[in-house]
Amino acid sequence: MIPLRDDQPCFSTPFVNYFLIVLNLTVFFWELSVGHRALNSFMLEFGVVPHHTIAVLTGHSYAGVATAIVPLFTAMFLHASFLHVAGNMLFLWIFGDNVEDYLGHFTYLFFYLTVGLAAAATHILLNQGSRLPSVGASGAIAGVMGAYFILYPRARVLIWFPPIFLFHVPAWLMLGYWFVVNFLSGTTTAIAETHQTLGGIAFWAHVGGFVAGLVFINIFAERPQRYRYGTW
Repeated sequence: MIPLRDDQPCFSTPFVNYFLIVLNLTVFFWELSVGHRALNSFMLEFGVVPHHTIAVLTGHSYAGVATAIVPLFTAMFLHASFLHVAGNMLFLWIFGDNVEDYLGHFTYLFFYLTVGLAAAATHILLNQGSRLPSVGASGAIAGVMGAYFILYPRARVLIWFPPIFLFHVPAWLMLGYWFVVNFLSGTTTAIAETHQTLGGIAFWAHVGGFVAGLVFINIFAERPQRYRYGTW
């Protein structure tokens, strides 16, 4: 199930959303220029490693607190593959502009980072023994999707089911389905306990980010003076 576009209009240019997309793509192309061994070391240092973060915060590691805090931010802008970054940027492109339009530019950036941190915290708490680095913008983007779910539930989203099916569904249905799939996948993974030995999708980061978006969008105020393009 791949969303292609929505029909919710914007009343401002989403400069911050454009910036986030360009930044993520720029960092990914830089990753491609780095050797495999160097990149693995970089991911370990700047990705979220739950075991390391827990050890630092509980005083069981002599590493500085910054080594646990900085990756919570940097991991949001790192990706493991082209499909990883392309999928994330597609979702951000479709849903982020309207949330930025609602919040305003700087508030949207703060909101994005806040829900991204909530997603990382959820992943850490539910995978405390994992020594694998987790990277990607999907936790923060899940928060944006949670906000969209609250703000524009009746917007229509064009969905592509490969290879040929195309149809429109209401946003609440598409986003609700996405959340349920991630929640069930996270639960199944936790029961199987494969998250401590294998790499894969950080489902609980998605769940945590989405729930944070649902909650925080009710706290952040709508920006004043929202007008359609070309009106005064």
